[in-house]
Amino acid sequence: RSPRSHFGSRLLSKFDTSIARPRELRRPLAMADAQAPAPAAAVPEGPKKKRSPNRLIVEEALNDDNSVISLSQAKMEELNLFRGDNVLIKGKKRKDTVCIVLADESVDDQKVRMNKVVRKNLRVRLGDIVALHPCGDVPYGKRVHVLPMDDTVEGISGNLFDTYLKPYFLEAYRPLRQGDLFLVRGGFRPVEFKVVGVDPGEFVIVAPDTVIHCEGEPIKREDEELLDDVGYDDIGGCKKAMAQIREMIELPLRHPTLFKTLGVK
Repeated sequence: RSPRSHFGSRLLSKFDTSIARPRELRRPLAMADAQAPAPAAAVPEGPKKKRSPNRLIVEEALNDDNSVISLSQAKMEELNLFRGDNVLIKGKKRKDTVCIVLADESVDDQKVRMNKVVRKNLRVRLGDIVALHPCGDVPYGKRVHVLPMDDTVEGISGNLFDTYLKPYFLEAYRPLRQGDLFLVRGGFRPVEFKVVGVDPGEFVIVAPDTVIHCEGEPIKREDEELLDDVGYDDIGGCKKAMAQIREMIELPLRHPTLFKTLGVK
């Protein structure tokens, strides 16, 4: 015997009172409701994952200085940074650079301001996320070697050191990272330079006694662009496909011994 619903039994009693109602349908409604399964308790949502305090959103700088980034005072205190400290900034494609950090109360606590030159060295755009780390003591450079980009010095004559580099570095104590580009405004138009080498290490501060070499042929723009090929970070979405590509192609090339040990050919 299939039980009838309460709704069906009410219709039955309303339109045909001569039909006897089964015993189970004559139970009080409260009893029926008591036996109804209780609704499942709502599963509490887990805590939202917070972004690490040193991961900040890139914002356009108000000043156009290649060596300076700006944070809010609250963020500097949270990261235990002081005005004028050197910080290591990590961007995309394993790129990083060193800049001087300054406080700016107009900056949001979750953002960092940097100019176009710094963003280009980090391979990031406005709205991207970068990571900041204390850099400690950056050594004074003994020697640095910089060369201009060929398309920015075309038609310019004269001494590039006296016109551009000397005023740019004079008593500024700018940090430099090997491989970075920087733009110097002076003379008739701005000139872009590349840091070809520094001594010692990869990061140095250009002090008054640092020897700056700028002898050599200008760097061709096409040669520089070849070093800036498209990487994984430039591809939006396709996470599953990229993970398969890395597993099948990149990992065996980078860790051949591991795959040989596992017997994978």
